[in-house]
Amino acid sequence: MESKDYLKDISEIKNLMNKSSRFISLSGLSGIMAGIYALLGAGYAYWLVSNSKHEYLILDGTVFKLVLLDLFLVALFSIITAVILTTRKAKQNGSKIWDASSKRLLINFLIPLVSGGIYILIILGNQKYGQTGALMLIFYGLALINASKYSIGDIRYLGVIEIILGLIAALLPGYGFWFWVLGFGIMHIVYGTWMHFKHDKK
Repeated sequence: MESKDYLKDISEIKNLMNKSSRFISLSGLSGIMAGIYALLGAGYAYWLVSNSKHEYLILDGTVFKLVLLDLFLVALFSIITAVILTTRKAKQNGSKIWDASSKRLLINFLIPLVSGGIYILIILGNQKYGQTGALMLIFYGLALINASKYSIGDIRYLGVIEIILGLIAALLPGYGFWFWVLGFGIMHIVYGTWMHFKHDKK
């Protein structure tokens, strides 16, 4: 009987240590919404390019600038939604939204993401944008894996999937747009739904 109590105490201590070192208030709904925003943004970008006179992107053209604005708005709405829903979940759990664990999560997520963003801007400046979609998927996947050490460990699986999709997109550059839709749109919705029912519904 005493050994069972010891095991229970050890398990509770382990859970407390895990909660103190990891930010576990990420919302599955924010992943779903990010996927929806990505699909809407991709649909608009596809419409822009399909209805342009060239039917492809020109780096210094108006359509390209509108596509960049489209990507920026998708990212902005995704971030705002994630902050709102994650803050609400943290309050429901009685935890802080901004503490040492959330700071570590954000820093480790941003390091690969910002590095990748700068690299993509550099190659765009050199008029080499055939691999842009693949690189976005790969660096985003690396950012998720890097951040998973300080949050819900399950997000590493999404990171691995994003990297695999990015590598396949690199092999098939003509289909980069559709792999981007799959990675940022559909996979976010699938993963967000899974996370919502696994963690948020508890």
